[in-house]
Amino acid sequence: MPGKFELKKSSNDKIYFNLLASNGQVILTSEMYESKASALNGIESVKKNAADANRYERADGANGKPYFTLKAANHQVIGRSQMYDSAANRDAGIASVMEHAPGAPTDDLTGG
Repeated sequence: MPGKFELKKSSNDKIYFNLLASNGQVILTSEMYESKASALNGIESVKKNAADANRYERADGANGKPYFTLKAANHQVIGRSQMYDSAANRDAGIASVMEHAPGAPTDDLTGG
Protein backbone atom coordinates (compact mmCIF):
# COMPACT_ATOMS: atom_id res chain seq x y z
CA MET A 1 0.00 0.00 0.00
CA PRO A 2 1.46 3.41 -0.90
CA GLY A 3 1.32 6.30 1.54
CA LYS A 4 -1.81 8.43 1.65
CA PHE A 5 -3.35 11.49 3.21
CA GLU A 6 -6.43 11.02 5.36
CA LEU A 7 -8.68 14.06 5.62
CA LYS A 8 -10.67 13.96 8.87
CA LYS A 9 -13.10 15.98 10.97
CA SER A 10 -12.27 16.58 14.64
CA SER A 11 -14.77 16.41 17.49
CA ASN A 12 -15.14 20.22 17.33
CA ASP A 13 -15.87 20.16 13.56
CA LYS A 14 -12.43 21.38 12.49
CA ILE A 15 -10.76 19.67 9.54
CA TYR A 16 -7.26 18.19 9.65
CA PHE A 17 -5.19 15.62 7.82
CA ASN A 18 -2.67 12.92 8.55
CA LEU A 19 -0.05 11.58 6.18
CA LEU A 20 0.24 7.82 6.56
CA ALA A 21 3.24 5.75 5.53
CA SER A 22 2.77 2.58 3.49
CA ASN A 23 2.51 0.61 6.76
CA GLY A 24 -0.43 2.77 7.90
CA GLN A 25 1.55 4.66 10.56
CA VAL A 26 0.87 8.40 10.90
CA ILE A 27 4.06 10.26 9.97
CA LEU A 28 2.73 13.85 9.75
CA THR A 29 -0.29 15.66 11.20
CA SER A 30 -1.62 19.06 10.17
CA GLU A 31 -2.99 21.93 12.17
CA MET A 32 -6.76 22.28 12.54
CA TYR A 33 -8.46 24.06 9.66
CA GLU A 34 -11.81 25.87 9.58
CA SER A 35 -12.74 24.50 6.15
CA LYS A 36 -12.13 21.46 3.99
CA ALA A 37 -10.81 23.73 1.22
CA SER A 38 -8.13 25.10 3.54
CA ALA A 39 -7.13 21.59 4.61
CA LEU A 40 -6.89 20.49 0.97
CA ASN A 41 -4.64 23.49 0.31
CA GLY A 42 -2.53 22.31 3.26
CA ILE A 43 -2.19 18.86 1.68
CA GLU A 44 -1.07 20.44 -1.59
CA SER A 45 1.49 22.49 0.34
CA VAL A 46 2.85 19.34 2.00
CA LYS A 47 3.11 17.63 -1.41
CA LYS A 48 4.93 20.66 -2.83
CA ASN A 49 7.37 21.11 0.08
CA ALA A 50 7.97 17.53 1.24
CA ALA A 51 10.85 16.78 -1.13
CA ASP A 52 12.89 19.81 0.01
CA ALA A 53 15.15 18.81 2.92
CA ASN A 54 15.51 22.49 3.88
CA ARG A 55 11.81 22.67 4.76
CA TYR A 56 12.21 20.38 7.80
CA GLU A 57 12.99 21.69 11.25
CA ARG A 58 14.32 19.16 13.72
CA ALA A 59 13.54 19.83 17.37
CA ASP A 60 13.18 18.23 20.79
CA GLY A 61 9.99 18.38 22.82
CA ALA A 62 9.76 19.45 26.45
CA ASN A 63 10.10 15.76 27.32
CA GLY A 64 13.38 15.61 25.39
CA LYS A 65 11.96 13.43 22.62
CA PRO A 66 12.86 14.40 19.04
CA TYR A 67 10.25 15.45 16.47
CA PHE A 68 10.13 17.51 13.29
CA THR A 69 7.98 20.09 11.59
CA LEU A 70 7.53 20.68 7.87
CA LYS A 71 7.37 24.32 6.85
CA ALA A 72 6.18 26.05 3.71
CA ALA A 73 8.29 28.61 1.85
CA ASN A 74 6.76 31.35 4.05
CA HIS A 75 8.08 29.47 7.13
CA GLN A 76 4.58 28.56 8.33
CA VAL A 77 4.32 25.07 9.84
CA ILE A 78 2.19 22.83 7.62
CA GLY A 79 2.71 19.57 9.48
CA ARG A 80 4.22 18.09 12.60
CA SER A 81 5.46 14.61 13.40
CA GLN A 82 4.89 12.42 16.39
CA MET A 83 7.50 12.27 19.14
CA TYR A 84 10.26 9.77 18.39
CA ASP A 85 12.47 7.72 20.70
CA SER A 86 15.65 8.76 18.90
CA ALA A 87 17.03 11.30 16.46
CA ALA A 88 17.68 8.46 14.00
CA ASN A 89 14.00 7.47 14.07
CA ARG A 90 13.01 11.12 13.61
CA ASP A 91 15.28 11.35 10.58
CA ALA A 92 13.73 8.15 9.22
CA GLY A 93 10.33 9.83 9.66
CA ILE A 94 11.51 12.80 7.59
CA ALA A 95 12.74 10.42 4.89
CA SER A 96 9.36 8.71 4.92
CA VAL A 97 7.51 12.01 4.43
CA MET A 98 9.88 12.93 1.61
CA GLU A 99 9.18 9.58 -0.04
CA HIS A 100 5.43 9.28 0.49
CA ALA A 101 3.96 12.79 0.41
CA PRO A 102 4.58 14.04 -3.13
CA GLY A 103 2.41 11.46 -4.89
CA ALA A 104 0.11 10.39 -2.07
CA PRO A 105 -3.62 10.25 -2.80
CA THR A 106 -6.15 11.78 -0.40
CA ASP A 107 -8.80 9.70 1.33
CA ASP A 108 -11.63 12.01 2.42
CA LEU A 109 -13.08 10.67 5.68
CA THR A 110 -14.98 13.84 6.62
CA GLY A 111 -18.31 12.48 5.52
CA GLY A 112 -19.12 15.34 3.21
